[in-house]
Amino acid sequence: MGTFRITHTRKDGADADRRIDAVMVEGRVYPIDDIINWIRRREHSFYVQVWGRTVNVLAQIHPTSRRWFLTTEGDGFPPNNLLSLPPC
Repeated sequence: MGTFRITHTRKDGADADRRIDAVMVEGRVYPIDDIINWIRRREHSFYVQVWGRTVNVLAQIHPTSRRWFLTTEGDGFPPNNLLSLPPC
């Protein structure tokens, strides 16, 4: 099992949900389904660093859409950690 830093995100567009479609890890872009599966199977863990803070990335099911998505642990810091990352 490895622990990896997510450095960039690719969003699906400027719509209201701003769903993340892919992320960059160590210079390579992965679909979020790969990241979600690795987290769920406990093969790898991921984190982000935003504004000097390190926060773990989690895979969760959205309560209404029932789709898996990526989020971060609550850190009490206002910006959304994943959405604050630069685009890839």
